[in-house]
Amino acid sequence: MRIGLVVQAGHRERFAEAARTLTGVSFAWAAYEREEHIRDDVRDLLAAGELDGLLLGLVPFARARDLIPAGLPTAVTRSAALDLALAWARARGNGWPATPVSIDTFTDETVSEVAIALGLDRSAIATLPFAPDQSIAEVVEFHRAHLGRTGARYAISVRTGVAAALDGQAAVLHALATPGTIRADLHELVLRVRRRRADEQRFAAAVFRTPASSTRSALRRALLELPELADAWVEEHGDRGVVAFAPAAVFETMTQHWITTPMPWHGAAPASAGAEADGPDTPAVAGFGIGPSARRSVALAEQAADRAEQDGAPAAYLITDDGVMIGPMGAAGPALAYTYRQHGGLESLAGRAGLSPATLSRLAALERSLAGRPISPGELAAALGITDPSGRRLIRKLAEAGLAVPEGSTQPYHKGRPTRLHRLAIGSALAAGGAAG
Repeated sequence: MRIGLVVQAGHRERFAEAARTLTGVSFAWAAYEREEHIRDDVRDLLAAGELDGLLLGLVPFARARDLIPAGLPTAVTRSAALDLALAWARARGNGWPATPVSIDTFTDETVSEVAIALGLDRSAIATLPFAPDQSIAEVVEFHRAHLGRTGARYAISVRTGVAAALDGQAAVLHALATPGTIRADLHELVLRVRRRRADEQRFAAAVFRTPASSTRSALRRALLELPELADAWVEEHGDRGVVAFAPAAVFETMTQHWITTPMPWHGAAPASAGAEADGPDTPAVAGFGIGPSARRSVALAEQAADRAEQDGAPAAYLITDDGVMIGPMGAAGPALAYTYRQHGGLESLAGRAGLSPATLSRLAALERSLAGRPISPGELAAALGITDPSGRRLIRKLAEAGLAVPEGSTQPYHKGRPTRLHRLAIGSALAAGGAAG
């Protein structure tokens, strides 16, 4: 397995330390000196050889997102609440007051969470959350303005170059992701890659439906002539369909990573003179299904074909057993789009949260089952079958992306700290994205 790491050159050792706990993984590095070099360095990294996954920070992801190939597992590592708390601890260790202070990149919610935990005056803390088009000049100006108003002795920054630009006007404490934070994101990425490889070995089903029942045999012959399906099992299915079984990776290649699909039925023989053809509004469609069994895969493929027929034009969809739907795809289909039921924008939302579309889709399904009820990190972990620490990290990621909202706390035991509750807000974010589109 080969993982690409995009890091600021001065922080390479921090990432290397996090990567030392992994075996059986090789790393390719893109170490940039300045933010304006990011795009060229990422382009060189991607051109140097095939990667199985890519780990990068918020700034590199924002600067080079359009260069990342569709389908490449990607993780966006970012500083966590613990990293901010450690920066404040260093300030107190230097004898500096905790406030006033200005902080960039962290969300308002994360800053408030840490400030409340440390008993700090939130009104004396200025924040500038990260934005994709944010420049270093904007970040520096934010800190300078706060320093000028308050006379603060220091600033807390995640952005490379802030300290040099302030040029001694005030001290800068870096709240960079610790090796522990990076290690957790890196391990999660490697597990995603391994799960994807396992998924690629799973068999999947494809259901092709023709616009005329008499073309089934011709469609089957046309499918068997496709090089990708040379070793697939293909047979007629239903009144006007053909079903094919092959490893999921075969269909992914055939569809160019679920973007387009060959329409072999266009070359199939027309209905014979006496054959009863379907109505003129019946499209030629395909449905792909990936499930835990052959029967379940066929059922999902049939659902996907049903969904494609709703478009009223030649198209194809994929539905997987974990709730992800991809489509529409076609001979001249649009770019890859992940949807959950009728919602769009799941892929961009997942990228914003640093999660895979499949994980976010499962969370959207969980949110529907909760019907507005808040959930604890432990409950989230149990629902997704992950560890409690992973559940806490996931809640933080969702909160930082605006996909989970604090909803009080609970203390099921008399001893110990209360557990914070969050209400998932993925559905509303998807709906807002659809309305914006």
